[in-house]
Amino acid sequence: MTTLGSTGPAVSNLGLGLMGMSDLYGPADEKESVATIHAAVAAGITLLDTGDFYGMGHNELLLREALRTIDRDHVVISVKFGALRGPDGGWLGQDNRPAAIKNFVAYSLRRLGTDHIDIYRPARLDPAVPIEDTVGALAELVEAGHIRHIGLSEVGAGTLRRAAAVHPIVDLQIEYSLLSRGVETEILPAARELGTAITAYGVLSRGLLSGHWTRDRALTSGDFRGVSPRFQGENLEQNLALVEALRQVADERGVTVAQVAIAWVTSQGADIVPLVGARTRARLSESLGALDLRLSTADREAIEKAIPQDAAAGARYAEAQLAHLDSEH
Repeated sequence: MTTLGSTGPAVSNLGLGLMGMSDLYGPADEKESVATIHAAVAAGITLLDTGDFYGMGHNELLLREALRTIDRDHVVISVKFGALRGPDGGWLGQDNRPAAIKNFVAYSLRRLGTDHIDIYRPARLDPAVPIEDTVGALAELVEAGHIRHIGLSEVGAGTLRRAAAVHPIVDLQIEYSLLSRGVETEILPAARELGTAITAYGVLSRGLLSGHWTRDRALTSGDFRGVSPRFQGENLEQNLALVEALRQVADERGVTVAQVAIAWVTSQGADIVPLVGARTRARLSESLGALDLRLSTADREAIEKAIPQDAAAGARYAEAQLAHLDSEH
């Protein structure tokens, strides 16, 4: 167990991200998804991460179903809000106005079937709303008992500092993996200065670092990797070559590529909690194995030789999406 930041809740050293059970990675089996959540909690995972826009509410309803046989006080539920979507699933922007936040949280509480959310965070910065106004509204929800803690997602160091001046921010959710290390330059130092933890998503880079991806894998409709730069043409070839180099390191340790990739993120500091997006019990079991893997200095050197910093081919999001990430500015 670890503590999220200097003021946050105690959570497991690994969290479960639920997005792929409802959205963006193609079809998922609901019964297997619920079984995977149950298996995660039974294995000691207490941090469950969702978003009100994952499947347009479907993900929260899925979690509600799983919670029917889970002690609510035993888990920490993290919810992202504010992303606007149309009936076709398209993205329409971000709304972080105080009135909208109160509306979003009311719907999330009802869908989840709970009287409070442990960590509540805007999915992205809303350029039309000062971060101070957003965090101020969230602080009112903390005071009223509807949420317990405030988190942020994909914001830069400057925005994080402005937010923390209004109310403690327990964690910043941001992409961090062997293929995405931009957080190390300014954002991670700022978070540590402020006592804010990092919940790292994309630790397997959308499956690239899972060790299971193949060049000829067909993507189903609705799988956003079909437009992700790292999965296109020569970029994919170069990235899979990096994975094969990492596989050699994993083979020498007698573990899987995914376990090495997750363990590397975990080894970056006690204040970093990886979120794994396992959609099946088999993938969950593999991810859990990373918790038993202790990397030596020699291991870390071999890993970084296999995948040097900035070695990834292609950006982590398409250009249009990167433009909306405060963390990239």
